[in-house]
Amino acid sequence: MCSCISRILWLLCRLPVGLTLPTSMELRLVTYSFSIELYFIYYKVLGTFIMEWDEGKFLANKLLSSKDSAKMYAERLSELAAALGFDGWLVNMEVSVDVGQIPNLEEFVSHLTQSMHSLVPGSLVIWYDSVTIDGNLNWQDQLNEKNKAFFDISDGIFVNYTWKENYPKQSAEVAGDRKFDVYMGIDVFGRNTYGGGQWTTNLALDVIKRDNVSAAIFAPGWVYETKQLPDFQTAQNRWWGLVERSWDISQNYPLTLPFYSNFDQGHGYHISVDGKQISQTPWNNNSSQSFQPLLEFFGESTAGNLEVVVDLKEPSYNGGGNLAFNGTLDDDIHFSARLFEGKLQLADSPVHFTFSVKSNGSSLLGLSLEFTSAVRKQKSVLLASWGDSLMTMTRFVRHFDNVIMPHRVTKLETEPSWVILESSIAMEGYMLTKIHAVCYKLRPEVHKSESQGKTMAFSPAEYHAVLGHLAIDSRTLNSDFPPSTSWLVDGNYIEWSSGSHGSRKLNVKLVWKLKDGKTHLFPKYYIYVKKQPDLSIAEPNGSLQLVQEYLGVAEVEAFYVSDLVVSSGTSSVKFIIQVCSLDGAFQKLEESPSIDLDVQGS
Repeated sequence: MCSCISRILWLLCRLPVGLTLPTSMELRLVTYSFSIELYFIYYKVLGTFIMEWDEGKFLANKLLSSKDSAKMYAERLSELAAALGFDGWLVNMEVSVDVGQIPNLEEFVSHLTQSMHSLVPGSLVIWYDSVTIDGNLNWQDQLNEKNKAFFDISDGIFVNYTWKENYPKQSAEVAGDRKFDVYMGIDVFGRNTYGGGQWTTNLALDVIKRDNVSAAIFAPGWVYETKQLPDFQTAQNRWWGLVERSWDISQNYPLTLPFYSNFDQGHGYHISVDGKQISQTPWNNNSSQSFQPLLEFFGESTAGNLEVVVDLKEPSYNGGGNLAFNGTLDDDIHFSARLFEGKLQLADSPVHFTFSVKSNGSSLLGLSLEFTSAVRKQKSVLLASWGDSLMTMTRFVRHFDNVIMPHRVTKLETEPSWVILESSIAMEGYMLTKIHAVCYKLRPEVHKSESQGKTMAFSPAEYHAVLGHLAIDSRTLNSDFPPSTSWLVDGNYIEWSSGSHGSRKLNVKLVWKLKDGKTHLFPKYYIYVKKQPDLSIAEPNGSLQLVQEYLGVAEVEAFYVSDLVVSSGTSSVKFIIQVCSLDGAFQKLEESPSIDLDVQGS
């Protein structure tokens, strides 16, 4: 249970869902006495088991009626977490308990911790500072003799938000060598929380870090829910900047290959595949989040003034996000922005970098890499953009140990504004530790617009470039997909109903798997539909152009289609499952698995 570093746990969202857990795994949504909350502790996701108010007290009496009952519910919760793929529980008993039931409550917490560890290795069970060992609902705001019994049989404690300045230090003393398993709560809304939360959340974080315990941040959604100015994206970056400046935290990636990011944040206004827009409908899907850049800016000179943001509105290369670089940049300087900090140990095989760029005028964008070694000196490498090799080498030879021009530059036929750059490097024995974007310009003259195909004049200082994606893999890795004939695709629970103007509505669960039963690590699947007109009633000499319609994305081998409108005169619908690989490549639609369903009814 003990850890050697402070940690941050934060509440992402709370879903008002009531659960009753019978002895079988069949669940019924019946009350609001339980809820599911999603907590993120580094990369772990915890559900919350909470009992509160009168209904919660009634159900607590049922749960704690005996030790056997307590163990049974603990096992059901462990099975639920394992089945749904999350990493443990936050146990919040916000009700008073008869003191005679405390041994049963301790049995519940202990057995839940043990069964979770058994079913989900690396899982966590965190106790919330609420009911005490004497059965009273009495928040202690620290770890002490009133709640330590629950701390001792779990993986940690989430301390209530209304603590005093000396409580983190006192809690650390009580915890001993498990001090980092103490998570001091901070309410970002500022309700009686130390430091006031909101834009001074960092004050509490500073105290927690000073006293060597961990932090639990409640409701960082405050930024969005209270519509902080000037806009959500700016305010969100500013607030998390306070957290980073206080704790200097960052995630290290890439750690392994392949590595891929299209900068998706789990929501957006469109979806693209290989530079082509397939949907212009706003969407929200947290499972589609990609690795996010650690945006911290570096420039050689104040003459470079660029804003770097995750842009969700400009058309993307893949998914719904981009990294946009806008502002002014003089000719004789370059601007560097941190993207990722990794711990990728390199072997003897070359490493292949692929990234997509869209830019205006003379604006160019490359990547700088930093490598460290235990026995050799640190090295810096520039993966340059396209352009004059001699000019690029002359420009950057004094800034980097090595300058590599792309070995392949591809402009998409369908979307010529996007340029795909591919470079390779061999650095055996080194570790890749830093990846930065490097913005620079050619000599300012009159340039030809890639997207317009015509000559345009740009201001010498104007700079605009977009990074669409970054993929890193070994040269031996390939994106060969199983052929469509390798898949079994089926439609379950098919239901047709009547719609307006003679149309039909379809509900169906699409499921697919490989015939050989092997498990492939495909991270997601894009789902499309094609609607086939009834040729018997088609107009003579009428042209048929079947266009696939994007429906959504699945992270598992199943997708629910709900109330799909099929217009009259349609004989069948074809669902296409486009497979995506770990390196971000997509299978061609014409080679993807599919299923045809005849339209039923009239």
